[in-house]
Amino acid sequence: MFFRGTLMCSIIYVAVLLLPLVDLSFWGWSSSVSATPQPRKVPGGSWEALQRQKRNWVWNQFFVLEEYTGTDPLYVGKLHSDVDKGDGNVKYVLMGEGASSIFTIDENTGDIHATKRLDREEQGYYTLRAQAVDRETNIPVEDESEFIVKVQDINDNEPKFPDGPYTAAVPEMSPLGTMVVQVAATDADDPTYGHSARVVYSIIHGQPYFSVEPKTGIIRTALPNMDRERRDQYVLVIQAKDMMGQMGGLSGTTSVTVMLTDVNDNPPRFPHKPYQCSVNESLVVASEVTRLKAEDADLGPNAEMDYHIVDSDGPGMFSIITDEETQEGVIILQKPLDYETKNTFSLRVEATNRNIDPQFLTFGPFSDTVAVKVNVKDVNEPPVFTTPLSKMVVSEAARVNTTIGTVLARDPDSANSSIRYSIDRNTDLERYFNVDSLLGVITTAKALDREVNSVHNITIFAIESQDPSQVGRGTAVITVMDINDNAPVFAIEYETLVCENASPGQVIQTISAVDKDEPPGGHRFFFSLASPATSNHNFTLRDNKDNTASVLTSRDGFQRREQALYQLPVLITDSGSPTLSSTNTLLVRVCDCDVEGVPQACGAVAHTLPAGLSTGALVAILACIFTLLVFVLLIVMMRHRRKEPLILEDERDVRENIVRYDDEGGGEEDTEAFDMVALRNLNIIEMFWGNDIKWFDTRFLTNNRISLCIMAWT
Repeated sequence: MFFRGTLMCSIIYVAVLLLPLVDLSFWGWSSSVSATPQPRKVPGGSWEALQRQKRNWVWNQFFVLEEYTGTDPLYVGKLHSDVDKGDGNVKYVLMGEGASSIFTIDENTGDIHATKRLDREEQGYYTLRAQAVDRETNIPVEDESEFIVKVQDINDNEPKFPDGPYTAAVPEMSPLGTMVVQVAATDADDPTYGHSARVVYSIIHGQPYFSVEPKTGIIRTALPNMDRERRDQYVLVIQAKDMMGQMGGLSGTTSVTVMLTDVNDNPPRFPHKPYQCSVNESLVVASEVTRLKAEDADLGPNAEMDYHIVDSDGPGMFSIITDEETQEGVIILQKPLDYETKNTFSLRVEATNRNIDPQFLTFGPFSDTVAVKVNVKDVNEPPVFTTPLSKMVVSEAARVNTTIGTVLARDPDSANSSIRYSIDRNTDLERYFNVDSLLGVITTAKALDREVNSVHNITIFAIESQDPSQVGRGTAVITVMDINDNAPVFAIEYETLVCENASPGQVIQTISAVDKDEPPGGHRFFFSLASPATSNHNFTLRDNKDNTASVLTSRDGFQRREQALYQLPVLITDSGSPTLSSTNTLLVRVCDCDVEGVPQACGAVAHTLPAGLSTGALVAILACIFTLLVFVLLIVMMRHRRKEPLILEDERDVRENIVRYDDEGGGEEDTEAFDMVALRNLNIIEMFWGNDIKWFDTRFLTNNRISLCIMAWT
């Protein structure tokens, strides 16, 4: 079986006849193969076995043009088997991709047709299988054969720019031929067949500023020194045409937007010359005076600039800084203005580019200067103190109305208004001072005490007489000088202990003193025992000559039972003028100490009954107590029996009142709180128990007479 196609196939068919002479594997063709012998039908309906024979395949590939637009099916080729003798016994069958749906075969003749329009870009080839079978039995008369139908390309796709439209940037003032961007177009046609996919680039719109390389699509500048400040954007139209740009080729276009980026090729320039401004003389130091700006056609960092004052007739009066957001020069006041002293200033300001590109230095210089005139306007200013801070001293012994010092203020304006003075009482709440409203003389208004407040900070107001709203402020620092008006005293409250076994000359305490005064040369204290302690035989005092003194024992054998506490008066004298002194009492407690001299117990010792008290004394005491108890018991029994008062006065009927209270009375003259008549008939039994003495006290009030029985022992 062999295949036969269209005119193209016919030409190839001739070439196939030469297959035995050439190597067909290079072209994709099959070599000769042997077929299995097939039976042959003989007259009478029987099949005759055929001898095995060699069968030549002509070609296994067909070609068909894409995008066929005819109305009839497109003839692809023809199948023919050597077994087919043209008697109609052989039927051709087509199988595989697109069989029946795209490709059809005439079962009698083996002609193959394409019934649909093919597109190589969708599918480039189809693999089909063909077989010759017996028409009656459908038994294959030959082996199944596979072949390919290849869709042949035509130029039916225009070039396209998959990444378009493009945006690119190139620095302004770039030299000729500077690369801007590269564009690329693709063509869906077969690049291996003809020139359908071979693209050539050209520029349609954008000349004479830019050009494009035909083969690579690289866009370059076509003019040197393009200026962004004149034109910063160009829109190019680039065309890509297949068939190598020949007539009949298809083309596609894209746009390329080229932005010129800025370079520092423009120096700063002041648009106005000279500058002039006016400010009030009351302008606060560090305030803004005026702003000026040099224009620069560049952008961003290329337009950044610094300002400098290169000349001024008021040195140090002004400074200038750059506002980073607006690139303006801001003139700042550095010293106070005074219209009466100088009412105009002349400056010269320079603006310089901060980032200068060396390759554009020929475009310079990249700086500019301008003259600035500052006019000072007169305003009504508050009074000004000749000395804003006045320091004064006064003795704390100064009497009322003592002059301390004088403050002076003036009106800085040409009107020279008179001034009135006053004290800000918020700074002198205790009203220690006064100020003369016309002369500014400060005097004391009350007695001063350095120990209470050693420094007074007061604010003085200076007010214009013609315009009271204009108020100047000054400060007077008044230091109170010390005098010796405080006597020295003990530095702390001392707790002094002495052991019973202390030896003579032992230091039991070191004392020091303090004094509220502050003499210029420092404190010097003198210590001594005050009279009458100077002649005591228990303790002595030694002045250490360093503002301290030591207390020493003069004897040994201290006994708590004899005396538990000693009071030692100490006289402390300062070295001031006049000399002041004070007597301070030092309490010395006697303590029972261990062998190391550590106090164990201090203070008085409690008394107990003597060990040698006789039995007769104890019996007498108990008998007395018993007699008294019996006597009281009899009185109570008689009262219950008679229902009468225990004690009656002959002349007056007195009620019995027993009053118990814890209030402290007012003495003999206090007769209003209680009924004194009732108190005269009280029977009180009191018993007191102490550490050293015990006694029993019974008071009987009968006929205003008191019988007292006291028994005591020690």
